[in-house]
Amino acid sequence: MTPPIRVERLTPALEGAFLALHDDANGAGWCRCVAWWTPTWDGWGERTAAENLALRRALWAAGEHDGLLALVDDLPVGWIQAGPRDRLGKLTRQLELEPDPDTWALSCVLVAPAWRGRGVARALVQGAVDALAADGVGRIEAYPRTDGGSEPGDLWTGPARAFAAAGFELVSAGIPRSVLALEL
Repeated sequence: MTPPIRVERLTPALEGAFLALHDDANGAGWCRCVAWWTPTWDGWGERTAAENLALRRALWAAGEHDGLLALVDDLPVGWIQAGPRDRLGKLTRQLELEPDPDTWALSCVLVAPAWRGRGVARALVQGAVDALAADGVGRIEAYPRTDGGSEPGDLWTGPARAFAAAGFELVSAGIPRSVLALEL
């Protein structure tokens, strides 16, 4: 039986939990969930873990705590990046999205390998939806891989079934990522 999964907004007090989850043991010690924050994919693969960590820390220093953590007791088991969509220029350009300052994005999902298949992704998506609805957000988008990629590394924008379970609907089909949306 899976213990209760608690979903909490990332705060300065939870930065250590974020870093504990985004480590090499979970296959996430390199990215630190900054992929969409860099201006282009050019040179992305040549970036170092230290550069990505420095960017993550710079985001925090600027007050950008851009997501929610899933915790079991105090153990971080998952992460979902959430924030205003248009702040991620690379995402909007890649998916050819028109500017919309009222749309928020669920743009990355990470579940620790030992916790995959135990409802963490669904809890993260629903927790993000609930938190954003409470904040008065009217529209949320997600960008799951829809070209058949099924390895965990392919699913870094989240599994489509977790978004479907929360009521997201297809806006535009694309390869490798589609756009799903939920009107709140």
